[in-house]
Amino acid sequence: MVSLTADMSPLHPDRNLALELVRATEAAAIRSVPFIGRGKKELADGAAVDAMRAFLTTVNFDGVIVIGEGEKDNAPMLFNGERVGTGRGPQCDIAVDPIDGTTLTAEGRNNALSVIAVADRGAMLDASTVFYMDKIVTGPEGVGVVDIRLPIAENIRRLAKALDKPVDELVVSVLNRPRHARLIEEIRDAGAGTRLMSDGDVAGGINAARHNARTDMCVGVGGSPEGIVTACAIKALGGHIQGRLWARDDDEKQRGIDAGLKLDDHVYEADDLVRGNNTLFVATGVTNGELVAGVRRAGDFVYTESVVLRGASGTLRRISSEHLTSKWL
Repeated sequence: MVSLTADMSPLHPDRNLALELVRATEAAAIRSVPFIGRGKKELADGAAVDAMRAFLTTVNFDGVIVIGEGEKDNAPMLFNGERVGTGRGPQCDIAVDPIDGTTLTAEGRNNALSVIAVADRGAMLDASTVFYMDKIVTGPEGVGVVDIRLPIAENIRRLAKALDKPVDELVVSVLNRPRHARLIEEIRDAGAGTRLMSDGDVAGGINAARHNARTDMCVGVGGSPEGIVTACAIKALGGHIQGRLWARDDDEKQRGIDAGLKLDDHVYEADDLVRGNNTLFVATGVTNGELVAGVRRAGDFVYTESVVLRGASGTLRRISSEHLTSKWL
């Protein structure tokens, strides 16, 4: 099997797939700058999609989008099933989110990211027929310790013991949604604190899995695509992730079953979400966050910060870049 970090061409021995993907997320983040805080999330997303796809077409790989902007009829670009890249190089599954947090971007709030995740062809679970997934994410200490089937209070007690810290020092991230009202109450009743996220499901999961992060666990129902993307990052961090598909109604449940997905409280482990460790996760900050800084414009330059997480080596690399404003905006 071809490595995702192998040289893509003898003509460019210094270029690797990770750096090419960073260029694509940088482009999407930079193109969203004029729309940060302007209240127009559709325009921000459209600009990011255009920029990301333009860069992906130049990358030396044979990519198929498993998780994208939706079905072809509603997404003219970066749709599920679209082939991207030059067709040369490794065959890959691709998950893209030109802006994870379009509302955050439109409102000028923290934790919006531009994201691409890559795995070997056929490695990513295609959960596109079921929109939501119930997830639990922790760092390495949670492996073999917490389980999504247990009550949240029990998982909090178990993780606190594994981390050797008092329960009242644990912080659990949860999307701030009406569906989580009871979950939030149970977390607080167990003695832990909460960090309520307005959006940014991917950043929340990664921050919970990082060493010395400000949160210890991320739980709750968010997008199933975000669950797959987060799993690619968790492979590099050595953390723990489990998911259960959460159908909104009987029709969606049947579509999932027809697509070969397992519901009815079936637990997807990390290797069910993304098989193997040959994964890459790349993200560039759109707005400031705990994971990366957002795009910053100063005079003739635009500054970006990105992270690259590689599952095979268990590494997290940061890339800070300066871009001439005249070339972009």
